[in-house]
Amino acid sequence: MKNNRPLIAHLSMFGACAGWGLMAPVGKDAMMNGVSGLSMVTFRVVGACLLFWLASLFTRREHVPMRDKLMFIGAALFGLLLNQCCYTLGLSLTSPINASIVTTSMPIFAMILSAFILKEPITGKKALGVLMGCSGALMLILTSAAHASSKVGDIRGDLLCLFAQFSFALYLSLFNPLIRRYNVFTINRYMFSWAALMLLPFTFGDMLTTLRSPLSATTWLEVGYVVGIGTFVCYILTMIGQRTLRPTVVSVYNYVQPVVSVLASLLMGIGVLKPTHALAVVLVFSGVWLVTKSKSRRDIEKAAVKNEASSPDSRP
Repeated sequence: MKNNRPLIAHLSMFGACAGWGLMAPVGKDAMMNGVSGLSMVTFRVVGACLLFWLASLFTRREHVPMRDKLMFIGAALFGLLLNQCCYTLGLSLTSPINASIVTTSMPIFAMILSAFILKEPITGKKALGVLMGCSGALMLILTSAAHASSKVGDIRGDLLCLFAQFSFALYLSLFNPLIRRYNVFTINRYMFSWAALMLLPFTFGDMLTTLRSPLSATTWLEVGYVVGIGTFVCYILTMIGQRTLRPTVVSVYNYVQPVVSVLASLLMGIGVLKPTHALAVVLVFSGVWLVTKSKSRRDIEKAAVKNEASSPDSRP
């Protein structure tokens, strides 16, 4: 079983990112056919909360001290509420292709925040990666501002999706030690519970209106995919992958999302691929690749220790 762990981790990350990539056009189509952005966020958070509580009945229960239960409030705010609200509302305004391209910027935000919070060094390769990634995102936003079309993009939606990635990167930087202490079902049970409690007072009325609307069976199936696969299953698969693979490897799988999203959007007829999109993809992907391939503080410290141990002066 241990020999299969790397393979399982790789397949889990690929499955999660492919599921998220397909979620963009599927969720966009549902929001074009009667489901509001606020209702979609509520369905995601509340639906996944119920699924994680149900799943936890069949898994090992862990003791969580009150201090950590309260810390999960902050984790839920940045990792779920702001992230999912901004992304879903952004997706309701912009194209699924733009939303997925912007998603790949998350490792760049993670690098910048790690420099301030975790004191990770910013190397020349990282700085070049950030510049390229930001150039791609800026090109995408300027293209959206010029066209303002649900198929090409909308600057408001792009900026909301961009802030969603910033929020999730902040969550990873601030709450990484907390997340490593518990299993996937304990983490998500508490995070989705707090997120639902914070969200429902503001969106309950909108959700009831949507529930009373005459939506098609296809639209409800799309909502079910967003909740069951795009949220519940993908969050489980991601955490399975993160427990085995290095963060740099995990980040590379972000490339899967826009590929799946672009193909699905074009096939569904709800997206238009323009030359500027292709150039933005190249810039963002190249920037993320440079950031993820650059050395971390731990890599630099290990190299320094190794060089010191192998130097002639250190020998007895």
